[in-house]
Amino acid sequence: MDNKKSEMENDAELAGRVALVTGAGSGIGKAAAIQLAEAGASIGAVDLHEGELAEVCHEIEQNGGRALPIPADVADGEEMNRAAQLTVKSWGRLDCVFANAGINGMLAPIEELSIEHWNRTIGTNLSGTFHTVKAAIPYLKNQGGSIIITSSVNGNRVFSNIGMSAYSTSKAGQVAFMKMAALELAQYRIRVNAICPGSISTNIGESTIRSSELEDVKIPVEYPEGRHPLEQGPGCPEQVADLVLFLASDRSSHITGTAIYIDGAESLLK
Repeated sequence: MDNKKSEMENDAELAGRVALVTGAGSGIGKAAAIQLAEAGASIGAVDLHEGELAEVCHEIEQNGGRALPIPADVADGEEMNRAAQLTVKSWGRLDCVFANAGINGMLAPIEELSIEHWNRTIGTNLSGTFHTVKAAIPYLKNQGGSIIITSSVNGNRVFSNIGMSAYSTSKAGQVAFMKMAALELAQYRIRVNAICPGSISTNIGESTIRSSELEDVKIPVEYPEGRHPLEQGPGCPEQVADLVLFLASDRSSHITGTAIYIDGAESLLK
């Protein structure tokens, strides 16, 4: 049995590689951490919520994988430096970064949106991506690798979700940052791409605060019946994780600087 398990580990697509995953405690980050581990990668799992993080790492280890729980806030550059250092100290290298952590933040008219809520959304989503990528680059340069950023259809294809000015701005900024990083890091054989999910069944709604003034600026829009053309409903985190695994693997070795939409054509209706 042990020999069989060893052979399976050697045949795994990401055997011997190491991935740093932010927002790993739930949703897309959790699904990606589990799939990357199943493919053979050792996981540095980052999240603010220690309880959820411990459960994910336990699940990975129960399935024969390796994971290190690292409680950290992506909005804090020093904490992300520590997260990258701990990952490399534990596993000896870093090959993949999934910069996934994010919040919806406050949904409010621009006139009513406070600078505190604006800064929190931008700080987590956009600055958090910067901190994560910056902390990882010195280690990725050793052998090359893959950086994957979770952006969104919002701010890139969709601009009809009134009240999401901070969120959409952060998501548009992530795609611009991805393209700049892809060119800058190509010489080190580091690929940088972004995924742009539409509606995915996760708990990100728990980080959403809705202003009572939203109704004042709402623009009535009637969509065709059925807002999810491909599957008649939101996607699931595992479907997004499939894309993350592809971008982390050598199967995407010639793909960089690209934003990939994963929304079942939902955003084409808006």
